[in-house]
Amino acid sequence: MTLLPATAFAFDFNPFNWFGDDDPPAVSRTALPYALTYKTGDADDLTQTLKDASNLYKLRADAPPDGETLVRRAQTDLMPLTSALWGAGYYDASTRIDVAGVTVRPNTTAGAAAVERFRNSKPVPVTITADPGPLFKLRSIAVVDARTGRPFPADELPRRIVPVASGDPARSTDLAAAQAAVIDYFRGQSYPLAKARDASPLVDHRAHAMDITFVIDRGPKAPFGPVAVHGKSNVDPRVVRSYIYIEPGDPYSPDTIARTRKSVLTIPAISSIRIREPDHLDANGQLPIVADVTDRKLHVIGASARYSTLDGPALHTYWQDRNLFGGAESLRLEGDIFVPPRDDRDALSTFKDFKASDLGGRFKAIFVKPALAGTRNDLLLDAMAERDRTGGDQYGGYDSNRVVANAAIKHRFSDMFSVQAGVTGDVGRTSDSLGNIDYRLFGVPVTLNYDSTDKPLDPTKGFRVTATATTYPEFFGSSVGFTEALLRASTYYAVDEDARVVLAGRIAAGSLFGESTDLIPANHRFYAGGGGSVRGYRYRSLSPLGPTGQVVGGSNLLEASFETRVKITDTIGLVPFFDAGGAFSSSYSNFSENIRTSAGLGLRYYTAIGPIRLDVAIPLDRRPGDAAYAFYVGIGQAF
Repeated sequence: MTLLPATAFAFDFNPFNWFGDDDPPAVSRTALPYALTYKTGDADDLTQTLKDASNLYKLRADAPPDGETLVRRAQTDLMPLTSALWGAGYYDASTRIDVAGVTVRPNTTAGAAAVERFRNSKPVPVTITADPGPLFKLRSIAVVDARTGRPFPADELPRRIVPVASGDPARSTDLAAAQAAVIDYFRGQSYPLAKARDASPLVDHRAHAMDITFVIDRGPKAPFGPVAVHGKSNVDPRVVRSYIYIEPGDPYSPDTIARTRKSVLTIPAISSIRIREPDHLDANGQLPIVADVTDRKLHVIGASARYSTLDGPALHTYWQDRNLFGGAESLRLEGDIFVPPRDDRDALSTFKDFKASDLGGRFKAIFVKPALAGTRNDLLLDAMAERDRTGGDQYGGYDSNRVVANAAIKHRFSDMFSVQAGVTGDVGRTSDSLGNIDYRLFGVPVTLNYDSTDKPLDPTKGFRVTATATTYPEFFGSSVGFTEALLRASTYYAVDEDARVVLAGRIAAGSLFGESTDLIPANHRFYAGGGGSVRGYRYRSLSPLGPTGQVVGGSNLLEASFETRVKITDTIGLVPFFDAGGAFSSSYSNFSENIRTSAGLGLRYYTAIGPIRLDVAIPLDRRPGDAAYAFYVGIGQAF
């Protein structure tokens, strides 16, 4: 295979020296710092190309000890700099390096003495001069079948698949990307062994043009074969296999491979997965694959803090065993402590005023047994004890003390779609302006989940849907019989190929059926407002008002949010957003009651684990007592 000229690439980042990162070190008796100058004529855009390929540039902070070492360092740059210009499409380019006024030659260190005259005086001047010449353009592009020697017909390889055309600059990076795009296309058409046999560029220096021929061996069309699970793991291989939704005979697809990696990594006990594909088919004409998995550390402990100017501070901590019995069983214990706001009539303003009753808390235990008997059925058990209070202004809220337990079986149809059903029990007491309710609820919840997004904390494409319906019949022992239903959905669309601008939207809708609202416990009614709802309004402050003018919750919920997520740099982003929503009295909203709106601007700092989020929201339909703005801080996008 003939290799295309390649442009070297290096990324140099110094967050503590944003201004003047090209400045040389200080002069000294023991080293010879140097100052680099680039001359590229009118082609200023080539300066970065030269820096990326230059050893002199990459080692500029490490001053050489003597003149001979500096000259030899420059010698190593002679060919890489010229190759970098060729790779950028300048095939008549030449470069010259002058050190202390002496031109560097490949096989001599002449000039070392001239360099020494700068010791302990000033940086040695080093000048890189590039004469790029004309930019070469592509003249003809051919993609031929290695088996026939003829170009692929349009019905086998559409022209749009090859992302270069006649007249485009003949850059090596673009040509390598075009070759990769062809291979990816054929692999996506279930040709798993597709590979490049040759890439033959013909450069016409007189016409300043290039003809390129890609020779592609498509190989046979083949499906997936048997799937094996190996690796240094203490997890039962049957569990890992249940998260691989590939069966022998399924059409081969790189997208399926990528989704398989994502699916297996949802197992908390698994740290990494490498899927190995052989370079040949098996006796049945199928491509067997092997998944090599590695375990995470068995135990994990963590903590986080949250603060909202409207909802108060909160602390969260957890401990988890990721492989309790060897079958990737997960046991997770979580604890939350928060200080919900008081009514304005008795505000908490100082630490001396603090009482034990001001604390809210939640303790939760979650157990998951995945892949029951190697199937795609998971056992989910959890229990929670909670003390909660909402309020903080004249619109009030509710107090809640309860214990909840759930048991369910979840069936995974694919890596994106699952359904679960089970039983739930909720026993507690709520208090609000309508009075006190001591309740017992025993019901049957059913949940549907669909998630086709690419990243959990910062999605750029796909959509998510979660729909839950729970009925609490009196013949199960419930003190009040009703049904609650809630739908949450969000979608994401990247405007550009690099996903630097992403449009995101979210809706939520819920309804209560059965008894009248005042007989249903306050913590099961619908409220809007807060960081995950309508930002800018206090948590759960948007709902119908009772006889005393305080919120009592509704039988219907409707929310919507819209965001434009714009990456200004690779690490900084801005997110203008608009939220709307509210809770209403009737089971079906007729929009006769006010829908509150808010708008704001978010700042994102992108990290390896996800964006750190700071949102500032302004309520557009302020009521008496509503704050003029609210801040929200967290990890991950708002939805």
